Amino acid sequence: MKIFTIGGYGEVGKNMTAVQIGDDVVIFDAGLYLPPIVELEENERFGLMNEKHLRRIQAIPNDTVLDQLGLRNKVRAMLIGHAHLDHVGAIPYLAPRYNADVLGTPFTMNVLKSIMRDEKTSIHNQLKVVQPNSSIAIKSKSNLRAEFINITHSTLQCSMLALHTKEGVVLYANDFKFDNSPQLGKKPNYDALKAVAKEGVKALIVESLYADEERKTPSEKVARSLLEDVMLTTDNENAGILVTTFSSHIARLKSIVNFSNQLGRKAVFAGRSLNKYMQAAIDAKLCPFNKDVILLAYRKQAESFFKRINKNKKDYVIVCTGHQGEPHSMLDRISRRETTLQLDPNDHVIFSSKTIPTEINIANKGQLDKRLKHFGCRIFNEVHVSGHAGREDLRDFINMINPEHIIPAHGDLPKLSALAELATELGYKLGKTCHIMQDLQSLEV
Repeated sequence: MKIFTIGGYGEVGKNMTAVQIGDDVVIFDAGLYLPPIVELEENERFGLMNEKHLRRIQAIPNDTVLDQLGLRNKVRAMLIGHAHLDHVGAIPYLAPRYNADVLGTPFTMNVLKSIMRDEKTSIHNQLKVVQPNSSIAIKSKSNLRAEFINITHSTLQCSMLALHTKEGVVLYANDFKFDNSPQLGKKPNYDALKAVAKEGVKALIVESLYADEERKTPSEKVARSLLEDVMLTTDNENAGILVTTFSSHIARLKSIVNFSNQLGRKAVFAGRSLNKYMQAAIDAKLCPFNKDVILLAYRKQAESFFKRINKNKKDYVIVCTGHQGEPHSMLDRISRRETTLQLDPNDHVIFSSKTIPTEINIANKGQLDKRLKHFGCRIFNEVHVSGHAGREDLRDFINMINPEHIIPAHGDLPKLSALAELATELGYKLGKTCHIMQDLQSLEV
């Protein structure tokens, strides 16, 4: 068994890992690295969304290493863990290089199709839908089977990916938390994880994003309580309310809509990515609250409706894109007076999110806050809980799985090192059974 760490082992994003068993290769994830894309001007961004230019700005994994090793034609399947862009966003650009099916859960596949519609592109690869908590045989010489084990995160139908091989199981656990009270969707499938552990996990590839934070990540029910506190117990009777969060976080959006209803306000969703993820959830029949939402899919539609909102702000809650201060997002444009929506003193702007700690995001969010304060808006930051495991979750998980080898993933070197440190606490030996890898390296186990 040989494991190739292609992307996501020196940065947060651009996730891609390949596993070789004999003459067969299976790829886990193919994601974007978003910071260089965010830095582009809007007109530039749409002109550069093709494989050649995305490679030039290093926004997609450098999978040409598989060409150099003569493995490109041995790729049998691409398994996608969930619908976030740093895991699925590179599929439209990289999948056509392989004669391989792309597999994911219904929501994930709906988001992928939506991305391709947005980019006006298509791929020849067959898209195979795999239900959560089920498995599928992979056409291969090595009798491979992929199991999609339901896990909780900050979007719908996320999976830990178990690749069953004659050499043992490779368990790919990038992006998860243990939430026994999810507000939408199923609980983690602990029974399936214990069964995989009993079968024998040869290698565990596991996220390390918050391996340095000594905590257990709270349930989404805590975020719901935080939202309830801000939306229902502050003085907002005559104020406008704007909420921004991750567009893919359908459970969070459900809570926002629920509390909007309790306030007697109509929830209005504005922004391209919100429309994309909402539509994917509706198509997968995973959006029980869609009839309680006015969805503004197009800019002209939003401009027209914003004029109505200005006259009766107390009747609406505006949910919009822009929680990271992204240029050209809806909240960014509102704060720059580039829309017909007017901001007034004491309007509430709720960030149900955390600023992702990259230089560009911190700078953009800081400038956004200054503009909002100029209007006299009240800002409520970090009304949020993470979708990622903390150090103590990771400790419980490693003890549950008891893998032979651990490969920290999804982070820069300090984060990978923090998980390796935890592994050594649990009896693993650095360089022998715990392996700190970088992009474009390989490991034989």
